[in-house]
Amino acid sequence: DDPANTILQDIIDEVNGQVLTPLWCPRAGRLRVLYKSSFGGDVGKVIWLVLAVLAPLAWLIPHFSGHGHDLEPALRSGLSGLSIVGAAFMLGWAVELAEEYVPPTFALIVLALVAVLPEYAVDMHFAWEAGIHEEFKAFAVANMTGANRVLIGVGWSMLVFILALSTGRKELEVAPAQRLELGFLLLVTIYSLILPIKGTLSLIDTAVFFGIFGLYVWRALGTEQEPRPLVGPAAMLHDRLGKGGRIALIVFFMVYACGTIWFGAEPFAGGLVDLGKSWGVDEFILIQLVGPLASEAPEFIVALLFVLRHRASTALGALVCSKVNQWTLLVGAIPLVYGISHFMSQGTLQPLELEARPRAELLLTSAQSLFAIAVLADLSFSLFEAGALLTLYILPWFLHDEAAHYGFAALYLVMVFVVGFRTKGHRRDFARLLRLRG
Repeated sequence: DDPANTILQDIIDEVNGQVLTPLWCPRAGRLRVLYKSSFGGDVGKVIWLVLAVLAPLAWLIPHFSGHGHDLEPALRSGLSGLSIVGAAFMLGWAVELAEEYVPPTFALIVLALVAVLPEYAVDMHFAWEAGIHEEFKAFAVANMTGANRVLIGVGWSMLVFILALSTGRKELEVAPAQRLELGFLLLVTIYSLILPIKGTLSLIDTAVFFGIFGLYVWRALGTEQEPRPLVGPAAMLHDRLGKGGRIALIVFFMVYACGTIWFGAEPFAGGLVDLGKSWGVDEFILIQLVGPLASEAPEFIVALLFVLRHRASTALGALVCSKVNQWTLLVGAIPLVYGISHFMSQGTLQPLELEARPRAELLLTSAQSLFAIAVLADLSFSLFEAGALLTLYILPWFLHDEAAHYGFAALYLVMVFVVGFRTKGHRRDFARLLRLRG
């Protein structure tokens, strides 16, 4: 019972508003959580805050000076992408601060949309362009599938790795209330499996996806919601500002960030396409990988801070909720925006036809979602399972043909039965999700 082996293991996760960070404890022989600010206390949070506010200027200044679109594709995408990342951080902080003042319905619907607005903006740009230019059809699906897969493959699995490094625990316990999100995620995933078969995204799909999200919100409002603690700059701003100051800052963040995204989404998305053409790189891969990583990064960092505060279950809950939003609203919005664009440019209302590659990507994304649900159905998320999710996310990037992706989709589906149906208890846990209750 060497005290060094247990030093600060049970330390409270919040002291004077500071954020804990993992540091190496030599005698303990593994990573322990020690009392230290992740960014140097309030000074670090202020620096983080200032950088996020200044980041959009990297694109807004050249844009409004008239030189933005004259930049090389790499620089144009880099600057506009940096501005979107800064905007995403501000939106995240605004959402966290605003949850104290808004009704639950507004928080669940509007703020959930605002939090992932960068991802929607990029995807809706591609969907709109697809209604005018046929070659953009695949890009709308590329960004959407990339966003959904990175959320599970990197986001979910990252939480377990950080938990293991910071505490030595090799399993993340999932809150029983998360059965509600997992149940709706299972429902929408089952429906999504028919999309590659029928080969279109239509307004009927929009109605189904939006309807599922609406039902999810209705059921969620009937359950008790655990208050989500504030972390990082949002916690500092909440403690330092009065009610009036917080509301003013929320409005500023919202307006500034939304304006940044409005002016930055098109050059970022278009720059990726131009960059792929000029460098001889597959544009589909760039859009599917780079765009989602940039727009999801702020949400991942907030989740990471929850884990370091010993709230790993809260972190996972936030990312599972995000997956429900993206897998319903984001997918459902694509045929709606495409249909409006096609009607305005061509005079007809048409569904978005899926080519061979987008079909394979959709099936792979659906299969990954189904496997992730099977992993969490027993309300535990082990280090081995996180490693499997990350590995199966990475491997398809090295094999770009449709046949290989169909193969990985088949592997996911086999593992669904291995993980979700191997015992009577696992089968019961998996089936219980369809009750759509927390």
